Amino acid sequence: MSIRKSRFFIMKNFWQIFIWVMLIISCALVLLPLAFMFTASAMPAIDILKLPYPWISDHFHWLNFWNAIRGPEGTFEFLRNTVNSLVVAVSVAALTVILSATTGYGLAKFEFKGRNLVFMLIMGTMMIPFETIMIPLYMVVTDLGLQDSYPGLIFPFAANAFGIFLMRQYLIPFPDEILDAARIDGAGELGIFTRVILPNAGPAIATLGIIAFRSQWDNLLWPLLIVQSENMRTIPLYITRFLAETHSDEGIMMAVAVLASFPMFILFFALSRYFVSTEGLTSSTKG
Repeated sequence: MSIRKSRFFIMKNFWQIFIWVMLIISCALVLLPLAFMFTASAMPAIDILKLPYPWISDHFHWLNFWNAIRGPEGTFEFLRNTVNSLVVAVSVAALTVILSATTGYGLAKFEFKGRNLVFMLIMGTMMIPFETIMIPLYMVVTDLGLQDSYPGLIFPFAANAFGIFLMRQYLIPFPDEILDAARIDGAGELGIFTRVILPNAGPAIATLGIIAFRSQWDNLLWPLLIVQSENMRTIPLYITRFLAETHSDEGIMMAVAVLASFPMFILFFALSRYFVSTEGLTSSTKG
């Protein structure tokens, strides 16, 4: 019996060690590019190209960040392009949350003929690559006169199938008794949605908001199609201008990448407690 127990503990310890090793390796693979980006942003270009790579610089090369904000032509378009990206990303995230929450709530809590068919059709759109609808979507936006404008950057991404799926799956376990009690108290469907559903869907809303914001903050292909003027460029388009330079400076490019990453880091850490937990729904079901 003792031999079996010893073998069991040995195997258990082996798998625990193996899991920890794999976790450490995975974290290293994820964090290594970020570490390179942050360290390279504070180095002159000549130091970045050295082998072996000097992870700790002798001094902080702050001119990289100044030149990143100043831009290749010295027009300080970075600030304007950052505002454009914030307007587009925040608008898309807000519209995605609102439309996905209302649609997901209807599919989760209302019985009507063809409900499952509607849901399957929405899910079917997830199988269609964006490149397939990119040209028709571009033609529609152009015909509507929305090219080189905020509506042209925002409206095509105002709703998505994944957001509807996420909200529907999150709201299905929500107790119907709470909704019935609200109706008995005289609350309308809009009141139930805004006062009961939305306050108790914090984790799903935060998750969807982060995903929608990130997808537009990093979006390069669509702005590249419909944006012509300098004033409407977004951050990804701003970064590509440094890549197009004949003599590109790697330190400046890394500094631009660091500056462009700050909004995503701030958003994630601000909403991380909702992003990684489901305490909102749990507490509501207990109450």
